[in-house]
Amino acid sequence: MNQPSQISAQLEAILERGGAALWGFADIEGLTRRHLTEYSHAVSFALAMDPAIMASLIDGPNEPYAELYAAANVRINALSAEVEAALIGAGHAAWAVPASIRSDPGNIRGDFPHKTAATRAGLGWIGQHAQLVTFSLGPWLRLGTVLTDCLLPVDSPVERSFCGKCDACVEACPAGALHGSEWTPGLEREKIFAPAVCDEWKKTHYMAFHGGHNCGICTAACPFGQKLLKNM
Repeated sequence: MNQPSQISAQLEAILERGGAALWGFADIEGLTRRHLTEYSHAVSFALAMDPAIMASLIDGPNEPYAELYAAANVRINALSAEVEAALIGAGHAAWAVPASIRSDPGNIRGDFPHKTAATRAGLGWIGQHAQLVTFSLGPWLRLGTVLTDCLLPVDSPVERSFCGKCDACVEACPAGALHGSEWTPGLEREKIFAPAVCDEWKKTHYMAFHGGHNCGICTAACPFGQKLLKNM
């Protein structure tokens, strides 16, 4: 069996070849539940989204974003499957978390939050809009996650918010679903925003875009994303 350091180098090559903009390895011991408790580590990666399309969401979801969102999900699932296969091929257990599946629709949750793996892998922090924010891409990205029992060499987790006093996303949210709370690790999602309020708004106003799963107005308002437009 290959050493974890050798496996991590193999995974990094896969992610770079697959077009990931950011990636890292996380210790998630004790953060998984039910059928996922065998997994102690995670591979987290991000795909960059088109800045012009992301900026256009300030006026609400649109067809270009819906198409970009769907295409990103396909890319994430394919790349996650490749990472999963590499880990299994190296003799480890692994499971690719689906890109955008609500396994618990009642509570508006998936099996494991991509954002948790991303913060633990050092990619970024959780903004006041309850999305991952990074210095290089802002929140204009999509995340992929593969859980594993491989003891990968982990990155330092991000354990504080860098949003400062900015509340642009809170002001922009048409549903009034954001509470303006500063994230810290372990803070309950509901302390940051009201998932049911957000979900109901999207389903009421934006059903044409992936069955009411898309909005993005708060994402478009983020200054960390807006700065990308200056580099285009």
